[in-house]
Amino acid sequence: MFIVLGLGNPGREYQNTRHNIGFMTLDILADRYDIDVCRHNFRSVFGEGRIGNERVVLAKPETFMNNSGFAARDLVNWYKCENSELIVVYDDIDIPIGTLRIREGGSSGTHNGMRSIIYQLGFDDFPRVRVGIGHPDGQRNLVSHVLGAPDAEEKEQLLAAMNNAADAVELIVRGELKKAQARYNKRPKKEKPKAEPAEEPLTLTPASELRRGEAHE
Repeated sequence: MFIVLGLGNPGREYQNTRHNIGFMTLDILADRYDIDVCRHNFRSVFGEGRIGNERVVLAKPETFMNNSGFAARDLVNWYKCENSELIVVYDDIDIPIGTLRIREGGSSGTHNGMRSIIYQLGFDDFPRVRVGIGHPDGQRNLVSHVLGAPDAEEKEQLLAAMNNAADAVELIVRGELKKAQARYNKRPKKEKPKAEPAEEPLTLTPASELRRGEAHE
């Protein structure tokens, strides 16, 4: 069985913020598979169901982001899943907005929720799906960025990314992690710089012509 843990902060004030990408992706999965995420235990709100032939638990920690590890530890200890059967979905400022990065394991990077999970579990070899929210612009600090709501253009990008993240989770649950990586671990194409218009060649007038011209003045 699989535990799919979407990271975020509980409470209405955080409901549609960039830092709650994990929660919102979990909602997409719950809606697709008719899983009612409403039970409270393991310091989480969670629901049980199936994705294909696999039994899954969809869970959102109620511990706030920086203590997500307590919920992860409680869930893993109760359900006794293998390391590879824990899938964590979360936002990431270190990748461009709307892009995904899927890994089989590794460090927490700069994400406090992931840092807490790895610390509490004592291992880091579990799959994770990171959804890029991009860096803040020069007029906004990091906290305001992650805890702020995206604008209309960003919402469109993030909605597409969250649907892709849900697709990636489905592939991982079905044993196709490599396929998920091949499909979604793509960097955005860089725009080629526009070529400068070619300058017209400089035509030099021979000195003899200049002399002839001067003679007629």
